[in-house]
Amino acid sequence: MRHSGLMISVVVSLAVFGAARLAAQTVQSLTLEQAEKIAIQNHPRVQAAQYIAAAASARVGEQRSNYFPTADGSATGVKAENDSRIAAGGLNNPIIFNRFADGIEVRQLVTDFGRTHELVKSSELHAKAEDESVTTARADVLLRVDEAYFDLLKAQAVLQVANETVKDRQLVSNQITTLAKNDLKSGLDVSFANVDLAQAQLLLVQAQNDVQASNAELSAALGYADERAFRLAESPAPSAPPANLTDFIQQAVRNRPDLISQQLDVLSAQSYATAERDLWFPTLSAAGAAGLTPIHDSTLAPRYAAAGFNLNIPIFNGHLFGSLRAEANAQARAQQQYLRDEQNSVVRDVQKAWLNANSGYQRLGLTDQLLAQASKALDLAQARYKLGLSSIIELSQAQLNKTEAEIAQASAKYDYQAELSALKYQAGALH
Repeated sequence: MRHSGLMISVVVSLAVFGAARLAAQTVQSLTLEQAEKIAIQNHPRVQAAQYIAAAASARVGEQRSNYFPTADGSATGVKAENDSRIAAGGLNNPIIFNRFADGIEVRQLVTDFGRTHELVKSSELHAKAEDESVTTARADVLLRVDEAYFDLLKAQAVLQVANETVKDRQLVSNQITTLAKNDLKSGLDVSFANVDLAQAQLLLVQAQNDVQASNAELSAALGYADERAFRLAESPAPSAPPANLTDFIQQAVRNRPDLISQQLDVLSAQSYATAERDLWFPTLSAAGAAGLTPIHDSTLAPRYAAAGFNLNIPIFNGHLFGSLRAEANAQARAQQQYLRDEQNSVVRDVQKAWLNANSGYQRLGLTDQLLAQASKALDLAQARYKLGLSSIIELSQAQLNKTEAEIAQASAKYDYQAELSALKYQAGALH
């Protein structure tokens, strides 16, 4: 009895400490829609995905810059020794004249027979793929928020059950203790009642810990660096899951942003492979230069201007272009296989999510029935025990059954809502 009383005191102290910690935190009221909005605006994964998409868009401009002319300004001053000529290291005109000149050079690509076009196309497709990756990141964050939101609601519901259980078993313990003092119940009954009370208090401590952990998980899902406490609004009662699995699979294949991103990456890789093939084509470019030579040798004119073109025809480079094309083709084929694997995974994940949602919906009705039966059994057990027709063991078992039924009912409700969110995610409807 002394050990039992010590255990109860310790558990009560832990419960009071947990309750005080919960009360000390500032509580933030949230609906599910508000939580999702905060996460989209605040979560670093979404922001990182947006920056990556912006970087991919900038690479489109990098490739498109080849369509435009380039211009460089120059200023050159030379003081040379009389009759100086470069005697080694060059095949151009070796004569060096005293001069100071400034001018400008302009170069323009005329055509590379489609290579730049394919590079721009490849970068544009990849940029679109990264835009879809932003949508994927949003969906991932929203799914995590929904799961954490319903986990916290479940933890709070279990905490409420634990509190009610402690109150009920404390009342039973007090009643049996009073009856035992009047020699109407045995010390064994008191011991069983105190054990049941201690189990309820242990459940309360665990429930408080689960609420704290769920608060921390939701805080992280919202993108907060610190742990916060939340008062969550109940979501509307969920409806039954969709009956037609085939429609959901087709919707997922059409709408999943990660699949769309992978498809765009396949097209991007194919365009890049075409661009690597086009390395074998000639490159035609035009160039012009003009400037002034205010200080110059007598053999130089005071100004200069020239224009011309250059046709570059690749002949042999140690099989470099062939190797680059082979690498790009292999990468494109690898992307196609990644896409195929991703499609198979999506179909599997949609099927699993649909099965989980249907199972969760069935658990809702079953846990309601379980709780109703457990409540009825507890009422009968209490009546039989008061009349002396049963032992404390029957009453303890009935109390335990009701507590487990209440927890199962709360878990089924919020697990089903989380499973519906997972089903929406797998179908590409959560973003």
